[in-house]
Amino acid sequence: MDWKGVLRRRLASPNTEKKNEQELKDEEMDLFTKYYSEWKGGGKNSNEFYKTIPRFYYRLPAEDEVLLQKLREESRAVFLQRKSRELLDNEELQNLWFLLDKHQTPPMIGEEAMINYENFLKVGEKAGPKCKQFFTAKVFAKLLHTDSYGRISIMQFFNYVMRKVWLHQTRIGLSLYDVAGQGYLRESDLENYILELIPTLPQLDGLEKSFYSFYVCTAVRKFFFFLDPLRTGKIKIQDILACSFLDDLLELRDEELSKESQETNWFSAPSALRVYGQYLNLDKDHNGMLSKEELSRYGTATMTNVFLDRVFQECLTYDGEMDYKTYLDFVLALENRKEPAALQYIFKLLDIENKGYLNVFSLNYFFRAIQELMKIHGQDPVSFQDVKDEIFDMVKPKDPLKISLQDLINSNQGDTVTTILIDLNGFWTYENREALVANDSENSADLDDT
Repeated sequence: MDWKGVLRRRLASPNTEKKNEQELKDEEMDLFTKYYSEWKGGGKNSNEFYKTIPRFYYRLPAEDEVLLQKLREESRAVFLQRKSRELLDNEELQNLWFLLDKHQTPPMIGEEAMINYENFLKVGEKAGPKCKQFFTAKVFAKLLHTDSYGRISIMQFFNYVMRKVWLHQTRIGLSLYDVAGQGYLRESDLENYILELIPTLPQLDGLEKSFYSFYVCTAVRKFFFFLDPLRTGKIKIQDILACSFLDDLLELRDEELSKESQETNWFSAPSALRVYGQYLNLDKDHNGMLSKEELSRYGTATMTNVFLDRVFQECLTYDGEMDYKTYLDFVLALENRKEPAALQYIFKLLDIENKGYLNVFSLNYFFRAIQELMKIHGQDPVSFQDVKDEIFDMVKPKDPLKISLQDLINSNQGDTVTTILIDLNGFWTYENREALVANDSENSADLDDT
């Protein structure tokens, strides 16, 4: 080979710049795409087809991309403002009621005004573009029940519109606290929402500002206990709107709310003060936390040590003691034992082998502690075999030797079964239920005689 000639030609050729690393990567990707397409048999037409697929994923801005984050926040704010303007305001709702009343179709049912489909459509034309979504055949059919003239109740329809407007307003209000813009609220987001809601609830006027943080924690805990069973730390806004908790919370706007309603409403001031007061009474050493010994005095102070051991093994503790947030989960579980979320909480504590089911060994492990407490209180212990048979008869599990969480929920006896296994007073009440019913009947008869 004429090396001299080769070198001369090389030196005579135009000097090419060395490609940088990014250019080499791009070239590599182009070649990969080309050869991969050829290998898959894709020609020009298929490549063009793939280009028409719409983009379905948009990356969220990173923390250091401040400008993109601000743009996203402003875009969401403008979008929510536009959605808010699309809703009916008070004046438009009053006008809608006037039109409905004017176009009612006789005869009335008692004092309830009715409207047929023809007049329904007339009102829809006059009510304006914002109302158009409500005046459809689907909505009319949904509210049509047993009227022989084929009419619907004007009041029912108006309440339907009001409910829809309220739901959209609430969704927009909650979305303003959705920092991530992904359709869910984190714990801190919901805390901010409820904290800013407190001044608008007349029933909470008596709360001292120093108690606000504890009230917010108490309120938020109920949402997360029932709506976040997997403990992801976030709840879908749709789930918040679908449940009744928000209705209970906003019920506190009623200045004339009865005492009975307040006592049964978890979000009321008396209820929140009751739960927090119980926590303070249990905290004998006043360190702001509860030890196992302190928690053992909860309720009637008859829960077994075995169950309490499991509570402190499975639940989040700090140096072996429970904080207020963990205590709230405990209270919500025990006060709502018929609810699936509460049964899930207790089932996890009863499932000592983490097998996903309760067997004879698990039941005996917990009931043995009940038998020991009965001996301490001078009662004759009940045979475990009898109790075991009763439990399996109540639950009727798919597998005759195992009780799953779903079996417990489906049986509608989950509250009774769990009470039998963890609380002596609950077991005694169950065991003597017939005698207690008889005593209640006798007392009622005595009162009637007097």
